[in-house]
Amino acid sequence: MIYARPDQTVAAWRDELNAALQYVGGHMSLYQLTIEEGTAFYTMHQRGELKTPDEETAAALYEATQDIMQARGMPAYEVSNHALPGQESRHNLMYWRYRDYAGIGPGAHGRLTLNGEKWATREHRAPELWLQRVADSGHGAHPFEGVDLTKRGSEMLMMGLRLSEGVDFAAFEKEAGKPLLQFVNQAHLKILLEEGLVEASQDTLKATPAGRQRLNAVLSYLVA
Repeated sequence: MIYARPDQTVAAWRDELNAALQYVGGHMSLYQLTIEEGTAFYTMHQRGELKTPDEETAAALYEATQDIMQARGMPAYEVSNHALPGQESRHNLMYWRYRDYAGIGPGAHGRLTLNGEKWATREHRAPELWLQRVADSGHGAHPFEGVDLTKRGSEMLMMGLRLSEGVDFAAFEKEAGKPLLQFVNQAHLKILLEEGLVEASQDTLKATPAGRQRLNAVLSYLVA
């Protein structure tokens, strides 16, 4: 489900989400609407034809979502995904834990480790072109692109901090070639810790609920 839609109120979203919860099983994906550049929504938004809630209302919608799902026993295990214990999506956890995954089909992306190197894969986007390439060459992929250690660290941090479990220090060092605490801006990390936006244990770095609500800003500050 998508919330923070034009003219949506917190009360209306509470009613909608509670109604939906009568029909769900053990997992729900609840995304706050974002307007992506290059889409028809973006053009309408720029023209003032589509107005999304202001920051204060969007924050209240997010907090209402967390309250309702927590009370239902389906806390957020990732920024936008909620599940009963044991019902977390194994498919999506592969992305967020920065494991390998194969992208198959028009426009699909993947990350593969081959002979110790990480590769970014990308399929041709247009279905007609993809089909023709498969017919001609047996696949519809662009040439693989290497992912260097710095980018691997940035990607793993970006994905892992979306998870309530955070980023595992040992796994990060194995992927990025250096300890996580040497990868980030340590002065900025200290401030984020003091502000309660991230927390660190002996084994992990994780964003707090308040930090996950401001994750884009936390990430850009952490690696600045």
